[in-house]
Amino acid sequence: MKKSLFTAAIVFTCITGCKDANNWTVNGVIADADSKTLTVEASNNGNWYPLNSVTLDKSGKFSISEKAAGYPDIYRLNLDGQMIYFPIDSIETVTINANASTFGSDYTLSGSNEADMLMHVDNLIKETIATKGNIAVSDSLLKRELSGMIISDPAGIVSYYIINKKIGDTPIFSPTDKNDLRVIGAVANAFSSFRPNDPRTDYLKRLFLSNRRTNISDTQPNSVVYVEEIPLFDITLSDNTGKFHSLKEVAEQNKVVILNFTFYNVEQSPAFNLELAKIYEKYHTNGLEIYQISVDEDEFQWKQSAKNLPWITVYNSKVDGATNMLNYNVTMLPAIFIIKNGELMARIDDIASLTTEVKKYL
Repeated sequence: MKKSLFTAAIVFTCITGCKDANNWTVNGVIADADSKTLTVEASNNGNWYPLNSVTLDKSGKFSISEKAAGYPDIYRLNLDGQMIYFPIDSIETVTINANASTFGSDYTLSGSNEADMLMHVDNLIKETIATKGNIAVSDSLLKRELSGMIISDPAGIVSYYIINKKIGDTPIFSPTDKNDLRVIGAVANAFSSFRPNDPRTDYLKRLFLSNRRTNISDTQPNSVVYVEEIPLFDITLSDNTGKFHSLKEVAEQNKVVILNFTFYNVEQSPAFNLELAKIYEKYHTNGLEIYQISVDEDEFQWKQSAKNLPWITVYNSKVDGATNMLNYNVTMLPAIFIIKNGELMARIDDIASLTTEVKKYL
């Protein structure tokens, strides 16, 4: 089971309303916008330029189609300097409904999972600004939830949108902040792995690497920096009964631990857990334990599944954030690691090889 954590586009202008198998479409209704010009714009890493435009009539209805570029991207509608951003993955149709007077601040966006996710991001940011003003840019709960969304799909176009999002002139994820840079690095790594030909990939890599060098060079030129080696990042989360389990303690109490980040609410999950069960049944008496972390949104459904599993199952909620996944550089689910003697020994990309790897360390 591989739930890809990714989902981009300079496009060619076509006549408004044209239909083609290789086109995407944005349509909808902009009320009270008679005779106003609505423009679709694309971006080249932050440099916006017009693609197409239409003059609205009294009905406010519009439909604009553009040729798909072969990778997802973020576009925007511009009406009198007010913007609505929307994602295009491939050749889908996205629908935007708004009013000219509140364009950019009050609208609906639908048509794809990415569209729903992007609208959720913008609504979350707007709600935080409404209560905290521009200091929302440093709000820990906002950043925690956005980080969780990024880690669930670091190679997705909405993750790219989030790490470039600003409140005022300040980025929510600043490359000069070492913790924020780790989030940016997760996106850069995912794009590099899964989108090597995407025009954003080089930009993300430069953004991460240039600021990582800056952070390293912040120390005195002749100073000695002592770095403590961390054999294992500890994780402490609760199981379906509310009992907390420390990964470090579990590792100390068992010869070998399989650490697994996973989704329960996907079609392949039962088959994946069945393979884990075979390994657990065979080697548990020899000192093997499984520490399985669910990152599902539906906690209730996780509990229903977790109570039937014999190994340690814990839940990483939105409140817990993305730190655990960032520490282990999780960019795809399920992610599997082997721990022996309190140290991380291996990362397993294919569950078919897990039995062989477990035997090697027992």
